[in-house]
Amino acid sequence: MHVIGLTGGIACGKSTVSNRLRALGACILDADEMAHELAEPGQALFQAYERHFGAAVLMEDGTLNRKAVGEIVFHHPAERKWMDDTAHPILLDGLKKRMERCRASGKEIMVLDVPLLFEAGWDSFCDEVWVVFVPQETQERRLMQRDRLTPEQARARINAQMSMEEKCRRADVVIDNSGTMDETVRNVEKLFTGRWRSGKAL
Repeated sequence: MHVIGLTGGIACGKSTVSNRLRALGACILDADEMAHELAEPGQALFQAYERHFGAAVLMEDGTLNRKAVGEIVFHHPAERKWMDDTAHPILLDGLKKRMERCRASGKEIMVLDVPLLFEAGWDSFCDEVWVVFVPQETQERRLMQRDRLTPEQARARINAQMSMEEKCRRADVVIDNSGTMDETVRNVEKLFTGRWRSGKAL
């Protein structure tokens, strides 16, 4: 099985690429989706957050208040480090289990859809890495529209991640998503079918 790492900056349109690759037949492992599952009541991440933060991160119905967790770790570097140190082993264990299930499915292409692929070191599991890119002004505009943020809040969230320049430098493939969605989809289809129909990656 050939493994593609798919990453990009916040609000760069990675989900558009991931969804198209899924439709083309790739087995998609979505790190955000996995993290949500593991943060459900009774699951490993939920238990870790509840023990550390207490009731401050719980909703009235007993589920995890992800926004509250995000606000805490974004504004407190020590808490962010705690979360990274605690969540990473839990997520890595979940990723490895899902990778084994994906291998057993018989599909030839696996995509690790991970926003912090390089930061987590999970690019080591990949045969190649694709980065979805847009210029920072586009990224800021999309993020403000999507999450209703001020320009300062949007820039702070963008700057909290590895720079797009560094991600593109490390990438094997850079997908420019600054045009229309149809243009991006066509580019992904051309890239995917061209590589695997020609046998370049198999």
